[in-house]
Amino acid sequence: MNNNEKNNFQKCDLHTHSTFSDGTLTPAELVREAKRLNLIIALCDHNTVSGLPQFMYESENIGVEAVPGIEFSTEYNSKELHIVGLFIAEKNYSVVRDFVSESVKLKELSNIHLVENLKKAGFTVDYDKIKAATPNGQVNRAHIAAELLNQGYVDSINTAFKTVLSKKNGLYIPPKELKTTKVIEFIREIGAVPVFAHPLISLSCKELVSILPELKKSGLFAMETMYSLYSNETTAVAKQIASSFNLYESGGSDFHGATKPDIFLGKGKGNVDVPVEVYYKLKELSEKIK
Repeated sequence: MNNNEKNNFQKCDLHTHSTFSDGTLTPAELVREAKRLNLIIALCDHNTVSGLPQFMYESENIGVEAVPGIEFSTEYNSKELHIVGLFIAEKNYSVVRDFVSESVKLKELSNIHLVENLKKAGFTVDYDKIKAATPNGQVNRAHIAAELLNQGYVDSINTAFKTVLSKKNGLYIPPKELKTTKVIEFIREIGAVPVFAHPLISLSCKELVSILPELKKSGLFAMETMYSLYSNETTAVAKQIASSFNLYESGGSDFHGATKPDIFLGKGKGNVDVPVEVYYKLKELSEKIK
């Protein structure tokens, strides 16, 4: 891709999902939609890099600037935090798979346990059926929520998460996650860029500021300051915190397709507008640390 082609891109979306986790577009479909929108795009499926070969092949094939990534589910002081790794080299895909293999097994057991608890509570659900209907067979709560929606138990996937599938309801027991600091260190070890995903969704400003020194010590380079569920005020606060801790900015829609129908690629709920300069700064950083 030459420089003239690169200059055609208007903005970027550095946080999206495909059918290889809980999105509803294939990696190739994501790339084609990014092409239509003149968008630089990153694929960050949950705890998997299995969609990246298709994603990168299609991006090269049709001329889209694409970022191979992943979103890790992690644990810090009993809180679930998400860390995105951007610019993952193809040679390290197998290393990433090995790193998350135990977490994937624990997630599968958590899914099975959740479905068993749903059955005991009177819901007619079958894990084998859900798994068979799930693209690529990687199940998470979004797929179970979709089955509850299909059967009329809830009126939306969002409702399922807020009610029957909520941790507070007691049927869902989260699996043990990788430690946040260890994940950041791992991302650095493979020459990728660690990004704190939507930190102000999980944490208060005070909590975020209190843990950033340790995360930076582990190698954190950036945090998402632009995100679909952020208000203008939250975005401004996130930018201020990133600046005060000398962190690069990142951002994205967290697009999932039909799983989150009110969130659109490249613009979130209409409030996400990540300039291409954000991508180029992170890309330059990735080239320095490899």
